[in-house]
Amino acid sequence: MSLQFLADGLVGGCTVALGAVGITLTYSILRFANFAHGEFISWGCYLTWLLAGAIGAWSIASAAALDPLSVGWNVVLAGVLAMALTGLLGVALDAVLFRPLRKRGASIAAVMASFGAAMALRALIELLFSSRPAYLSRELQIAIPIGAGIRVTPDQIALIAITAVCVGALHGLLSYTGIGRSMRAVSENPALARVVGIDVARVIRLTWFIGGALACASGVMLGLVVQIRPSMGADLLLPLFAAAILGGVGSVPGALIGGLIVGLAEAVTVQLVGAEWRTAVAFLVLIGVLLLRPTGLFGQAA
Repeated sequence: MSLQFLADGLVGGCTVALGAVGITLTYSILRFANFAHGEFISWGCYLTWLLAGAIGAWSIASAAALDPLSVGWNVVLAGVLAMALTGLLGVALDAVLFRPLRKRGASIAAVMASFGAAMALRALIELLFSSRPAYLSRELQIAIPIGAGIRVTPDQIALIAITAVCVGALHGLLSYTGIGRSMRAVSENPALARVVGIDVARVIRLTWFIGGALACASGVMLGLVVQIRPSMGADLLLPLFAAAILGGVGSVPGALIGGLIVGLAEAVTVQLVGAEWRTAVAFLVLIGVLLLRPTGLFGQAA
């Protein structure tokens, strides 16, 4: 069997991992599964595509390919701006929909509301951008051999680097800053955190912002390797939850490792069985974890 699945699985796993981190952050702070998270991925990618086109039209030079990558500076700048906008979308959605439900203690209603929000956000994408596929780049790249029969493109190397930067920045935020310590305190005990003077509302807003920004990064990574479609985030939702549950819901390192495992498992399945079974892998991982170790690899029993 060719070892090419290692490179393909690593790239796919990085895309899943960034989205899963957002899901696990939201759950650890708010204690509910946000099924609208997949639409943040779609919105982040579409916003990047829209902004990249606008920036490229304003400055033709910025749209030229950033050698050796297949995209130009316009996509890089658009991706950063879109991360901020998608983060703000998450904050706005919480303020309008989830915060009122949270105040009533309606946790089950919040989960159901997230389904409705997902459908509304997806329909809005189709209304604004249509359902026709779009592309962040149409440039063809030649894969570079790195040994053992494995070949990677410059874009794939860049995507792995983006994941490392995002995860490293998040780890630094959570481990070495005051707001990170506040987030961990709210995750452990929101009521006690409020008693000791932590601004819980601010922590919640930051959690939504970070989750949305990471979802956007995941969407941009996905948009560089597949067509941009309104359903792209929804199609990734099952692998995201499989990765989050496998790593242990609430564990950021667990979400990262879970995403990589799911990505590698999907790549192996594509190579051995066929691409049509890719989705089944995430489902089987999800069922297996729930049956054998419900707390996941790094989760703790309640």
